[in-house]
Amino acid sequence: MQTIGLIGGMSWHSTASYYRLINEIVAERLGGHASAQVALQSLDFAAVRQCQVDGDWDGAGELLAEAGRRCVAGGADVVAICTNLMHKVAPAVEAAIDVPLLHIADAVAGVASPQGWDRLGVLGARWVMEETFYAERLARHGITAVAPGPDDRDLVDRVVFDELTQGRLLDESRAAYVAVIERLAEQGAQAVVLACTEIGLLVGPDDSPLPLIDSADAHARALAEVALSQEVALASASAAI
Repeated sequence: MQTIGLIGGMSWHSTASYYRLINEIVAERLGGHASAQVALQSLDFAAVRQCQVDGDWDGAGELLAEAGRRCVAGGADVVAICTNLMHKVAPAVEAAIDVPLLHIADAVAGVASPQGWDRLGVLGARWVMEETFYAERLARHGITAVAPGPDDRDLVDRVVFDELTQGRLLDESRAAYVAVIERLAEQGAQAVVLACTEIGLLVGPDDSPLPLIDSADAHARALAEVALSQEVALASASAAI
């Protein structure tokens, strides 16, 4: 079995979901007492959040790069960043480690492409919705990212940081997110990626008028497949397209 390195804690609420799902898949597949081999570095989200607020992406990159190095020192054969937004500094992490980084947007594409979805609505932190680093990664797979309008982006971002990353799940925010998804459908989105790893804790398939891709779920499942594989290089090759 391969060892999975997780750079988590951003926030710990979704990192817990990663750990649970990866182990559930490994246990189901192998049976008995089997569980995943995981090297976890759980960061203090307060420090990372301060870097985000200050626009100190170099500092954030070094925090995550050092976490990646510690994952590798702990035996990781592949590393994952357990958050969509912090893939903004994925190049810094990749430069710091000598094992593959499994990008979350590649895992999302791995769910969307077999369904024929090439136009995805994107809900996440402001940077994920407004900047190019996430959309460009999806575009490598022939997928167009559709962002909500300005007011909806404000709403989605506020709920992420004022509520979800602090473990607050409010019914009124769920209803507001569903309304945003309805407007994304009007913009031609075929499905919506929950491009913040906490949003899946708030909004589920039964709530949504469009199919959902929970990025945390997609990423964790891809990592579980790597854990169960014999060749990390082969398992990660499709993600590097």
